Amino acid sequence: MKNIKKLVLLALIITAAACNDAIDIAQPGRLPADVAFQNVGDLQDGLIGLYALYDTTSEIQFNSVFADEISIGFDNGGQGLGNGEYGFVLNPNSAAPNSIWTRNYAAMNIATRIIEAASLVEVGDGEQAQLNDILGQAYGLRAFAQFQVQSYFTTDYANDGALGTIILNFIPTIDQSLPRNTNGEVYGQIESDLSTAAGLLTTQSSATFISQDFVTALRARMAAYRGQYSLADTYASQLLASYPLANRAQYEAMYLDADDTEVIFKLDRTQSDGYNGQGATGSGAAGGWAGANYAFVNSTLAGSPYFEMGRAVFNLLDPLDIRFDVNVDPSSIISPDYQNAVDYRNEDILVIQKYPGSEGVPLMNDLKVFRASEMLLIKAEALADAGSINGASNSTAALIKQLRDARFGTDQPLPTYTDAADAFGAILDERRIELVFEGHRWKDLKRLGSRANRGISRDPLDCAINGACSLEVSDFRFTMPIPIIELNPNNVIREQQNPGY
Repeated sequence: MKNIKKLVLLALIITAAACNDAIDIAQPGRLPADVAFQNVGDLQDGLIGLYALYDTTSEIQFNSVFADEISIGFDNGGQGLGNGEYGFVLNPNSAAPNSIWTRNYAAMNIATRIIEAASLVEVGDGEQAQLNDILGQAYGLRAFAQFQVQSYFTTDYANDGALGTIILNFIPTIDQSLPRNTNGEVYGQIESDLSTAAGLLTTQSSATFISQDFVTALRARMAAYRGQYSLADTYASQLLASYPLANRAQYEAMYLDADDTEVIFKLDRTQSDGYNGQGATGSGAAGGWAGANYAFVNSTLAGSPYFEMGRAVFNLLDPLDIRFDVNVDPSSIISPDYQNAVDYRNEDILVIQKYPGSEGVPLMNDLKVFRASEMLLIKAEALADAGSINGASNSTAALIKQLRDARFGTDQPLPTYTDAADAFGAILDERRIELVFEGHRWKDLKRLGSRANRGISRDPLDCAINGACSLEVSDFRFTMPIPIIELNPNNVIREQQNPGY
């Protein structure tokens, strides 16, 4: 958070995040809850520390590099190539699954400690409302972490009987080896936490804290992932009644952290917080500033970009669309005939500007988690699923036109789709540019690719370096492997590794 204060629980949180086994975090020497949390103020400090565990830069990096959002930059020194992600290499030792698994289970563990400790603290006069709000946020954050890890490690979002992840709603002992739960059980736990959160939360005015709107947004996304489109439509519609699409000026300001018109929830980043710095360049472990996923110094041609915008993404952007201005730095060198370039890497340099920086710090920006445009596109999915793909109202075409009208600032043509596959393809294409570099692409292809006849698709010149040009969504690598950090200490889950690994 901005102006974040130092925490008396910092040692507790660091220990949890660094533990060798992300699930079994109860260790000798750990400060017990009745000592760490003695009053509501201690719980508030613990909650702020819990927020500090949440980060999406690993997801942003993985979705960009493994999927088809970037190309290898002219100033690349091996980033993304040594670990193989750009070549579709994914295994239990890969950085991304280890980072996503560990970070989210550490967050679930700390959230549970706060929840359990709440029954032990002394509540002073007038503090019950504050305690309820702390608990509501903790339940919401635990649900979010469980959903995040679920999104990467289940084979089939819509199959409740398929293996999901490990439910962590209690503090396990150090010697416990926990099995994976089914998707139905995991989703049930997430919904239970969200229902509890909704009953405790007060209205929040800041987009950087868990609120009732966060609960609704997570429910909308989860319902869309599960293919429960009636629910998804209902939740998305509720949010769109309160969060309008940003106009062109607001959209540009949003990525400078100067406008939150359509931001439902974001992770705040500021100078001297725990993510201040370069991070692991080209690694699925990421961390640091979000913009450091793509460049060493700043988001300009002179800022040493080691990843550039993929040509396939760039070719979807219209220079009259504000998303072109937000994502493509003006210093870029754009070849009008890039296919025939003699030296492609130096003649066509598409510098990514999605994270230009804020507070005077290049490459450091807040991480947008839920936005109104995602809710609009979830509604578009629901309509496509129901067969309402064409027409000037109440259709997929009408909603995509609405989004384009906002991004172009002028009335755009109403598209027409030949069938449901064509409509889902249009939704995926629109999500590809609307949510580019925000950590969605791989998951979007996993859940919608088969309905849209889409898979990972790079421009031939972007994949000439290694021949990794495409990947069908039926490939086993559209599910992450259970990481080695969990396989080693957990003898039960070794028998439940995902197919292909």
